[in-house]
Amino acid sequence: MIARSLLYRAIFLYPRTIMHKHLLLSFFLTTATSPVWSQTHKKPATAAPATVTNKRPLKLRSTWGIYLSDTLPKTEVMKLLDSALVVRDEKNIKYPVLSFAFTYEKHEPYLNDTTGQPGIYKDFTGDNFKTASLSPLWSKGLKETLQTGDILYFDEIIIKYAEGKLYKAPSLKINVK
Repeated sequence: MIARSLLYRAIFLYPRTIMHKHLLLSFFLTTATSPVWSQTHKKPATAAPATVTNKRPLKLRSTWGIYLSDTLPKTEVMKLLDSALVVRDEKNIKYPVLSFAFTYEKHEPYLNDTTGQPGIYKDFTGDNFKTASLSPLWSKGLKETLQTGDILYFDEIIIKYAEGKLYKAPSLKINVK
């Protein structure tokens, strides 16, 4: 009872402004409820142990035509633009490619106005494809604009496994020389 009367005096009688009253009231409410907040933590339930199998995961390898990630001459890349991505496992079994993300990194030289030094401007363009190869529009555009020093990225390659499962295959990076 005495504590209540002291609290009442501290909150309502002594503060000179309404702001002091609100600050003191909020301070007392937060300190009174903080022990309640600190005791609401529950211990996480123990997870069931994972089943261990002796089956190894697939080792997939992605290729474009017959090439893995590599530096290729421009003439060879031009021939590959109409080719499909191919994904195989360690037993050389082919899997159909369902989709992939393609990024084209174009390098353009320029002269820096402030320093007078030559530099290289990088421009990134790309698209997502729901097939195993580039669309005819992209293929035609790349045939017209591809230059040495450009880089082609094939990422997020998704394949369909024989059991109806989807897998993500390794990415490809083709440097044009």
